Amino acid sequence: MSVIKVLTLVLSVGLVLAHNHHQHKEQDAKYNWWQHEVFYQIYPRSFQDSNNDGIGDLRGITSRLEYFKETGITSVWLSPIYESPMVDFGYDISNYTNIQPEYGTLEDFDALIARANQLGVKVILDFVPNHSSNKHPWFIKSVARDPEYEDFYVWEDGILTADGTRVPPNNWLSVFSGSAWEWNDDRQQYYLRQFTYGQPDLNYRNPAVIKAMDDVMLFWLNKGIAGFRIDAIIYIYEDEQLRDEPTSGATDDPNLENYLDHIYTRNQPEDYLLLQHWRQLLDNYSATHDGPLRIMMTEGYASVAQLMEYYEDAKGVQGPEFPFNFDFITELNENSTAADFVFYIQRWLIYMPHGHVANWVMGNHDNPRVASRFGPKTVDAMNMLLMTLPGIAITYNGEELGMTDYRDISWSDTVDQPACDAGIDSYKWISRDPERTPMQWNDGLNAGFSNASHTWLPVNPNYRELNLRNQQVARRSHYKIYQSLLKLRQLPVLKNGSFVPEVVNRRVFAFKRELKGEHTLLTILNVKNLTEVVDISDFIDQPNRLSVLVTGTESQYRVGDRLKAEAIELAPYEGLVIQLNKRK
Repeated sequence: MSVIKVLTLVLSVGLVLAHNHHQHKEQDAKYNWWQHEVFYQIYPRSFQDSNNDGIGDLRGITSRLEYFKETGITSVWLSPIYESPMVDFGYDISNYTNIQPEYGTLEDFDALIARANQLGVKVILDFVPNHSSNKHPWFIKSVARDPEYEDFYVWEDGILTADGTRVPPNNWLSVFSGSAWEWNDDRQQYYLRQFTYGQPDLNYRNPAVIKAMDDVMLFWLNKGIAGFRIDAIIYIYEDEQLRDEPTSGATDDPNLENYLDHIYTRNQPEDYLLLQHWRQLLDNYSATHDGPLRIMMTEGYASVAQLMEYYEDAKGVQGPEFPFNFDFITELNENSTAADFVFYIQRWLIYMPHGHVANWVMGNHDNPRVASRFGPKTVDAMNMLLMTLPGIAITYNGEELGMTDYRDISWSDTVDQPACDAGIDSYKWISRDPERTPMQWNDGLNAGFSNASHTWLPVNPNYRELNLRNQQVARRSHYKIYQSLLKLRQLPVLKNGSFVPEVVNRRVFAFKRELKGEHTLLTILNVKNLTEVVDISDFIDQPNRLSVLVTGTESQYRVGDRLKAEAIELAPYEGLVIQLNKRK
């Protein structure tokens, strides 16, 4: 074979390989973009006010999109922005295809999507399928027994007692305490409402309801979103026989939600089938439209075995890309040991079906913030943990700054409906307002959130010290550490590396991320209020040189410092990310 033919053959093979590599990268960008993503939850009402009415809005979010690019965030998830009477601040929807006027217009949403696309930021929308508002035209027509909408909701006659009193059809309880059944005088029936009175449950046994919600999904997909976070999915279906639920033994108060074991109102088999249907809808849409795979993530507090069924069923039929993992919220707290952390991390990874992706939710709008739940000194370590575990990380707005709950909100300023229902003596322990206070951008008026004289919730008074601007100019800060962790996540070892954990002692745990051809990374955390000196030489397979990559704001160490594996000193609640370099 002549030299020219050989060179031509080599060139042809090279072009084929380059083409295949390019195709692989394109496929990866379209279908796998979400698998190592950081999803940043925006609570729109508290993020940024653009028109000085004291309420965050879409234009405010658009004005802050550059912040995500600077930080390294490429996906945001918006809590509900739909038209709503705001009984539950957007989770009671009166029009699924319009914007709440306080937040702006559909044109404002289009502008947000356009700017986000320019900056390379994907937008995920909250989708609330379990219930609508009682002000939704569907419900109003259902009350009036309009033939098209008569069975859009779950209606029951109830039971007549011996003395002629009408009572609910069974003992089901609302999440917010008391009966899950609400009497409607106009229709002379009870409607099911597993949340507030203003949130009647939709009837998904009616195919017309599924069709209506499919159309809602398609409406927003056509607006350019990258997918949905599905709210409260475990409540969608209930037992058709309306059987009473057994008592749980957890409390003696028959009005409290945990008085019953919710075997007939949560995680019913049909829930999984509905999600599989929506997964197919999203996959079909993605296959026939340009842009990334449109994904689905789900919210549901359930057992780990039940949650794994959402990934895929026993036959391998796919559900959402991932169900939220709330173990850092529900199972771990300031009293947890190192072994507890490793146990719950490993539990998710062990139970998760093969081929799927783990995710870790560190905080959200319904639970106390990380700095309040674990303690303000843990913020950096918890973000190191979140960002170096395998899979997806989910950050609630403000957690990158170490924002804290504002527990001293007065009764007169309290707006969270369950807290208002609890009364002045108990509201503080129930209210979700403390973790929903406005984003703390700077030390100016209302922390830079709004120029209004009064904001929808008061700003946490600690904003003068704890704010983004201060942290951007500080030598070391929670924000800068968070930003450095996002850069670190681009390393192949954190995207594709194996995960090997170790409980060093009751207070310290560590884990390695390893990938052939890459430097091993080690994350080590002290979860208690004692200084620890630990020997990890056996765990890291000496000989290695240990170089510090990420430290906390109060750490004695600096980036680049060398450590001795047999004697690493960790201050209380300290975390470190370390690179292992093989000695030559």
